Amino acid sequence: MSLVPKKVFFVSGKGYHKKKLAAFEQALRDAGIEKYNLVSVSSILPPYCIEIQKEDGLKQLRPGQIIYCVLAREESNEYNRVIASSIGVAKPADKGQYGYLSEYHDFGKRPENVADMAEDLAAEMLASTLGVQFDPDLNYDEKREVYKMGGKIVETKSVTAHAIVREEEEWACTLAAAIFIV
Repeated sequence: MSLVPKKVFFVSGKGYHKKKLAAFEQALRDAGIEKYNLVSVSSILPPYCIEIQKEDGLKQLRPGQIIYCVLAREESNEYNRVIASSIGVAKPADKGQYGYLSEYHDFGKRPENVADMAEDLAAEMLASTLGVQFDPDLNYDEKREVYKMGGKIVETKSVTAHAIVREEEEWACTLAAAIFIV
């Protein structure tokens, strides 16, 4: 039995509640994936795995189904704390080559910086696998130009959720996920 995913879609969500677990449940609901049993896997985007829209992906799943995913999750109950979770994606130009997904989560950072970090991590992992030479000390925009000029990476992006803990005695949870369909 082969469990190599053929399709992937991306979701993000945030939730708030007095209880940590319930905040996570709210984030799952916000992302639209509360009905499934999630199994976290590492960060490989399989060769020939096509990206589909979230709505199309959800139609292919059944409540209770075991779903493989790459999951980024951050939680806090510290009043006014900014939290964010992001999935970065790097797709190779050669569809027969595998790509990378990265999960990144942090607190106290702007959502766009968390998104950039996730995207940069995925692109850097793919670039090093493909033999693309780059200076790791460059900022991401500079590295992105090196990746594009190398012609081996066709697309990078990220999907991010962020939240701010709104009240004392409240939990906030963010998540971002790449959901695989086998």
